[in-house]
Amino acid sequence: MKISVPVLITLVAASLLNTACQADDDEHERKGGFFEKQKDVAAITDPVYKEECGSCHFAYQPGLLPARSWKKVMSGLADHFGDNAELGADTQKKLTDYLLENSADKSSYRRSQRLIRNLPADQAPVRITELPYFKHEHKEIRPNLITENKEVRSLSHCQACHRTADTGSYSEREINIPGFGPWKD
Repeated sequence: MKISVPVLITLVAASLLNTACQADDDEHERKGGFFEKQKDVAAITDPVYKEECGSCHFAYQPGLLPARSWKKVMSGLADHFGDNAELGADTQKKLTDYLLENSADKSSYRRSQRLIRNLPADQAPVRITELPYFKHEHKEIRPNLITENKEVRSLSHCQACHRTADTGSYSEREINIPGFGPWKD
């Protein structure tokens, strides 16, 4: 079978583009020859977790930390980042079980897996901002866009820039930094 030069060039170009997209695209999964949107981490499905934790701060998805980190967080609620967040024993057990069952190390979501990929097994950070992958992904952001920005203040306020964070989507294409605008990498 003989293939013309224009057809061969088109096939090679399509193959290279497909490979580049697969290697560089954190937000999409290849299915049936097309790229389809996939959430970065599983959305929160437990209404008690969303209510209890979301009443004081952004309710972080369980897939953002490994189980060992969630164990540490949940065992220290008397001093939860400077606040007393103690819960009743039944509620604490329910939420701990939910977090452990849905943690990054039990997740099939690509971003969850990447968050803990380079985390040494003996480390259990209690802050998502301490994860090597998180640091890598945020290293290009100038401090004035975060700490000097009254609408953001800290990298722990995910939803300030990741406007769809509550759905489990942390796509770079959806970042909009208050007072700066869309993020262009």
